[in-house]
Amino acid sequence: MALSTTTLFLCLALALTNAAPVNHDAAVDVALIVTRDIRSTRNASLPDRCDGIGFDAITPDENGITFFFRGSHLWKGFRGPAQLSNESFQQLDDIHNIGHVDAAFRMTHNDHMYFFVDDKVFSYYGHALKNGYPKDIQQDFPGVPSYLDSAVECPKGECMADSVLFFKGHDVHVYDIATKTVKTKTWSHLPVCTSALRWLEHYYCFHGNNFTRFHPVLGEVSGGVYPKDARDYFMKCPNHGHGGNHTFLNCSDVKIDAITTDDAGKRYVFAGTNYMRLDTRPDVHAFPIARSWKEVTNGVDAVFSYTDNMYLIKDDQVYIYNAAAQYTLIEGYPKTLKEELGIEGHVDAAFVCPNDDTVHIIIGGTIRAIDLSATPRVVIREWLLPFSDIDAALCSAEGINVFKGATYYHYESPMTLAMSRIAPEPQHVNTAMMGCKE
Repeated sequence: MALSTTTLFLCLALALTNAAPVNHDAAVDVALIVTRDIRSTRNASLPDRCDGIGFDAITPDENGITFFFRGSHLWKGFRGPAQLSNESFQQLDDIHNIGHVDAAFRMTHNDHMYFFVDDKVFSYYGHALKNGYPKDIQQDFPGVPSYLDSAVECPKGECMADSVLFFKGHDVHVYDIATKTVKTKTWSHLPVCTSALRWLEHYYCFHGNNFTRFHPVLGEVSGGVYPKDARDYFMKCPNHGHGGNHTFLNCSDVKIDAITTDDAGKRYVFAGTNYMRLDTRPDVHAFPIARSWKEVTNGVDAVFSYTDNMYLIKDDQVYIYNAAAQYTLIEGYPKTLKEELGIEGHVDAAFVCPNDDTVHIIIGGTIRAIDLSATPRVVIREWLLPFSDIDAALCSAEGINVFKGATYYHYESPMTLAMSRIAPEPQHVNTAMMGCKE
């Protein structure tokens, strides 16, 4: 119907401009009116995910942008209007007349996106269809059934091996990527997942306009009361939200409590009782700290990462979480600062540089170096700093950034920081650093 209406508008334009001589300005006016009407007709026909329509498939691409599919349309990211799927994946409708996607996922190790339609699979790399596709699903994924409901990748550490979960009804077909074998489970307690998503190491089953978080191995519902409305969490909709929109609208408003990068390259920033993953941009989103580190309920003073563990400091308590085990609190913790690090006082910031065994702790106007490989842990060096009231600090291959409000001081190494007697010129926090608006 939309095509017929568009054709009608174009015919009208030709009739008006060619039936009789008209002046140039009038012809331009007619063309502008027709173009505007065509665009209005197309926009009116676009689906609106805020209407609670649900999705056929959800998957990230190699750049971390999450795509939501419905019929012949998709949405890029968590905000913005729908567009035709073939505008991002050109062959998806133009050549094969798909019109819909049953399931989709991205395979991390080769950065390929897989789309499943009826009994076929399409493989895309860089948003371009690979030669030889589409294929029968069983050619690429032996043992996986046709006419799927959804699919999601599950890496080793979260699943027993690098796997893909394929959903069909209440059955879950767990495909081992290395061995190309399938084990089938029945999770009748979960709704039928019309789409599925792994996001920030959590797994979500979407059904209608709702979603349910689940454990990828056991299938248990986890992390709160479900189902929840997807419009409150996975898209920006009027009159919807869940209070998780803690974002720095302006870079001049930035004030953080801690920042760290773990051994897997995941960068976390903490502010108040919330945290954000900065390496997931452009889809940065705030979550309560207690969601991932459930024992830490009242914010943090400092955070640092060391040998697959993350240390969260609050008041005089040190919490150590195993990053490889989805941030499980290590038995026997929390412990006091004195017990764990051999220090006392209010910690303002802490950092560990890559491939180093030394944590640097900033307390007031002093910085203390502690050897984390030693037992017991004691302060091995202590220096005065040219400033105090520091909020956070981060060490990377590029050097050290010490944050104070919406500004930061850059140093080449811990030694240049320790030996400095005059603070360098402060720099302003920017979009590339925090995802804020300058």
